[in-house]
Formats: sequence, structure tokens, C-alpha cells
Amino acid sequence: MKSLEQLTDPVFYIMAALAKPKHGYAVMSLVEETTNGAFVIGPATLYTIIKKLLAEELIVLHDASDSRRKVYVLTEKGRTVLEKDIERRKIMLTLAEKELTKGD
Repeated sequence: MKSLEQLTDPVFYIMAALAKPKHGYAVMSLVEETTNGAFVIGPATLYTIIKKLLAEELIVLHDASDSRRKVYVLTEKGRTVLEKDIERRKIMLTLAEKELTKGD
């Protein structure tokens, strides 16, 4: 994940969920609930991405006091990357909506 200029959907959802501190199961549940089950992130995908996000310093371990559940949260760098991707996605949506509403 050297270039994070464009986040994949699973990475986007995970980073968005980690704008506030959460453990892995809470991230998976939030994404599934928010998308009404249309997008599901499994444990293997989640923890592979979390490992990469930690390595890129986009998230950090938030609170190590509870050894049963690791809680993660975005770093400032992660927040910046997510905000840039949100802007990119807004432009995509604006274009699509504009073109779909044009008369033929």
C-alpha cells in the first residue's frame, strides 16, 4: 500500500470507521450495518488491512489497557488521506449525477 492516493472500498470503509476509536469487530459491524449488508468485511480482510494501515502510520493502537480487544484510531496522517479520498469520491459522484440527469 505504498500509494494511498486512491483508497480501495474496503480500506475506505475501515478508515472511515476508525475516525473514532473502535475494535475490529465494531468496525466490521458498523460497515455491515451502515451498508445494510451490501458490503461485508471479513476478519481476514480487516486484519490484513489493519496491519497495512499500521505500517503506513495511518492508524495507531488506541488503548492497550484491554488485552482482549485491540482498539484502533486514525492518525492525523490517516485523517488527511481519508479526507482527500472523500473529496475525490465527491467529484466522481458529482460527475455521475450530472451526466445521469442530462437529457439525451
